[in-house]
Amino acid sequence: MNKRLSRKALAATAASTLALTLAACGDSGGGDSGSGGEGESKGTIKLGFIPSWTDGLSTAYLLEDQLTKAGYEVEMQTLTEAGPLYTALAKGDVDMYPSAWPEVTHAAYMEEYGEDIEDVGAYYDNAKLTLAVPKYSKMQSIADLPKHAKELDGKIIGIEPGAGLTKATKESVIPEYGLGQDFELVTSSTTGMLAELKKATDAKEEIVVTLWRPFWANSAFPVRDLKDPKGALGESEALHFLGTKGFSDEYSEAADLIEGIKLDDEEYGSLEDMVVNEYGEGKEAEAIDAWIEENPEAFETELTEKQ
Repeated sequence: MNKRLSRKALAATAASTLALTLAACGDSGGGDSGSGGEGESKGTIKLGFIPSWTDGLSTAYLLEDQLTKAGYEVEMQTLTEAGPLYTALAKGDVDMYPSAWPEVTHAAYMEEYGEDIEDVGAYYDNAKLTLAVPKYSKMQSIADLPKHAKELDGKIIGIEPGAGLTKATKESVIPEYGLGQDFELVTSSTTGMLAELKKATDAKEEIVVTLWRPFWANSAFPVRDLKDPKGALGESEALHFLGTKGFSDEYSEAADLIEGIKLDDEEYGSLEDMVVNEYGEGKEAEAIDAWIEENPEAFETELTEKQ
């Protein structure tokens, strides 16, 4: 019997398996057999994500909640750079990257590792890389930056060195707009970039930072995107759930569940805001429960109900 997956429906289908999963929490082996017999774990799924990239943080905890309720054990593996995460995914050291940008931003990683990676599905289809300035800035376009190099101290404030956004800024934006002589891309971390953004906007000073959409900082800070008339940052792309090769064969029911998660702008925005801002670190499980309660129709997954 098939059914639409929602919080209440999932609880109904997973009620019997959840107790068994908790009882068998020490078992780390094997994929699912499609039914998960009595006393058996459906297997352990390792989610690899970068905590400072809050799209992956939010969806990692969403998957942890849903997969646990469906009878799986979930291990959370945090990394600091995209390169090591793609390497781990390709080698099978992690089973899933829960919020990847493989179409544009991470295309180079997919070229290198794609043969050993499986696309389990896209959950959001309007992601975009940007350069952003404060709303009070006179700058309207990336092409305006050279005229304001002195005010900006010749710096574009970036995020992690291994980020796809960093690569796109270095290899596309800077040469396309002729910024190489006047500007340096300063990389550190997402947290470091946000700290510089807060400092500048609090003081009403000029700053240009690398940002992206969707990201909670776009509404938390008084910023706007610079126009990109040369298209140096690429087109909008989808955010995907990527699995290690063979994931859907080994964890077929989990793959069906994951493939059915589809979020629009409002649903994604509220998920990230609840996990990152409203509840915060250490209360991610509570945030997910609250979000699912408010968004029961965010899933289109068809699962086989256990009898």
